[in-house]
Amino acid sequence: MRSLKRLGIVTGVATVLVLAFAGPALAHVEVSADKPQAGATDVTVSFNAEAESDKAGAKLVQVVLPEGITPTDVSYVSGPAGWTLTKTADGYTVGGAALAVHKPVEYKVRIATLPATATSLAFKTVVTYANNDADRWIEIPVAGQPEPPHPAPVLALKPAAVVPSSAPPSSAPATAAASVTPTVAATTPAAAAKAGGGSSALWWLLAVIVAVLAGLGGYWWSRRRARPSA
Repeated sequence: MRSLKRLGIVTGVATVLVLAFAGPALAHVEVSADKPQAGATDVTVSFNAEAESDKAGAKLVQVVLPEGITPTDVSYVSGPAGWTLTKTADGYTVGGAALAVHKPVEYKVRIATLPATATSLAFKTVVTYANNDADRWIEIPVAGQPEPPHPAPVLALKPAAVVPSSAPPSSAPATAAASVTPTVAATTPAAAAKAGGGSSALWWLLAVIVAVLAGLGGYWWSRRRARPSA
């Protein structure tokens, strides 16, 4: 019986120690998005910042934006009652009246456009409590390495969507229509001379015929005059 009691006490102490040491490691800031894709627009990003302080509730969350996102790209969507968003030089803060002890800070922001070539986005976050203690979740996890003690929340992104080209498909250049030029046969000098020679021969023939007719007419007239009258 005593052995069972001792075993129970040892187990209870071990459980308390495990929870005590594991508590800070589990108190992460989680991030998610409705459109976790590079180049996406009007993306709603949700944050859940655990509050690990046993003495005071969270009153402020400060975020440093990743490269490719500016404070002007961010707008407030929702959060704890009465909390507001204030833009800073490198990010923004969300804060208001202190929450209950251990109550996590859940809020949403809208980002105009995510970087087109990014594969992941790290949002370094500092949670400040009502007693001004702070948890700094600012260490960037490295792939293949153990998770750092205070990792920054990282949003994994899918590759950017492929935008179809608006240009019409290329086609072979149209074959230029052959230029049809009417061909005019040039009259060569030899042809002109030949044509002129034919015309002259025709006139000469007519002249000979006229001369023969005139000769015959004259001969007939002279014979008629030479005939004696009865």
